[in-house]
Amino acid sequence: MSPQIIIHLYAAIAALIVGITVLFLRKGTVLHRSLGRVWVVVMFVAAGSSFWIQEIGGIAGFSWIHLLSVWTLFSLGYAVYFIRNGRVTEHRKAMVSTFLGLTIAGLLALFPGRRLATLIFGG
Repeated sequence: MSPQIIIHLYAAIAALIVGITVLFLRKGTVLHRSLGRVWVVVMFVAAGSSFWIQEIGGIAGFSWIHLLSVWTLFSLGYAVYFIRNGRVTEHRKAMVSTFLGLTIAGLLALFPGRRLATLIFGG
């Protein structure tokens, strides 16, 4: 596997684990805020590293799935902006929707023929 894919995979796995943890923590605590910051960083790495993975094809090596990465980067920015401006409801919506995007991307990566599916299930 290429270094880009390894970085992307580890960041996505870390984001999934940290994200699940943050979702179940009591909101507003120091631990929630600290792990939330970690989650934003690993999500930024996961989304950003995807632009160096261009195996699916598409236009100039970018595919439709890269749109999810663009959306993720904007969503993370909005979520941080919202919480810094006291807009908790909007922050929650942005974070939950970004986590759902991570989950959907992970499930799509498990489709037959995709590299992660082949790595995990063989074939």
